[in-house]
Amino acid sequence: MANSWRWLGRMHERRAGPPQASSRPLGGQRSTRSGKRGGFAMTGLDERDDLDGGMEQTAPVWAVFGDLMAGLLGAFVLVLVGVLVVQMDLVTSLQTEVAKRQAEEQRRMTLEKALAIPLQTGRVTLNNGRIGISGNVLFPLGSDQLRPEGRQLLKSLVPPLKLYLTERDDMLMVSGFTDDRQVQAGTQRYADNLELSAQRAMTVTRALMEEGMPASRVFAAAFGAQQPVASNADEKGRAQNRRVEMAPVPRAPSSPPDSAASTGS
Repeated sequence: MANSWRWLGRMHERRAGPPQASSRPLGGQRSTRSGKRGGFAMTGLDERDDLDGGMEQTAPVWAVFGDLMAGLLGAFVLVLVGVLVVQMDLVTSLQTEVAKRQAEEQRRMTLEKALAIPLQTGRVTLNNGRIGISGNVLFPLGSDQLRPEGRQLLKSLVPPLKLYLTERDDMLMVSGFTDDRQVQAGTQRYADNLELSAQRAMTVTRALMEEGMPASRVFAAAFGAQQPVASNADEKGRAQNRRVEMAPVPRAPSSPPDSAASTGS
């Protein structure tokens, strides 16, 4: 019987198996799992915080980039406007210059047409709107006394010049020139070449007025030996420099009288 009870006890122990640990976790194990779960939760929160922080850092970068692009666009627009303004100014200046050149060319052609007959004789030249007459045609050497053929030439110039000046409301400047040779010592009438050129210019001016040129349309100027058109080294060049030129010039705008002149003081 005793043996039977022992055998039954052993069979019961075999069936029951070894003592099992309690399914309830211990405190340390619970805290560990809770820590792990908390670690997972904290890890998720950290990832979200990093993502939000990255987005916050990215937003200012895009804002700065947008401001930079806006500034560059504004600068480009300003440069473009400046270029357009400069081009418009250049076009306006070019058009003005072209119109000026065309007006000068038209003026030259009109003057050539008016002086066609005197120019054909070869005693009158036209260069850049300046009518040139050789001094030998008009005056003897070292004198301001007009030759008869010189007066006839001036008389033939008055009608076309008068018409030309009236149509354009211009004036005629008569300029006297000489060579660089000093006035002869025996000639007491002229102090120097400047005075001789002035007397010749005034003689031509008076002759033009006597032939019908209005006094309000003509005036005299003197340059002496200045502004030569040829070398004074030989007689041929000096003869070309002894000349009288006539050039149409715009009339100076009339200025209103000042208060002193108007009151007679």
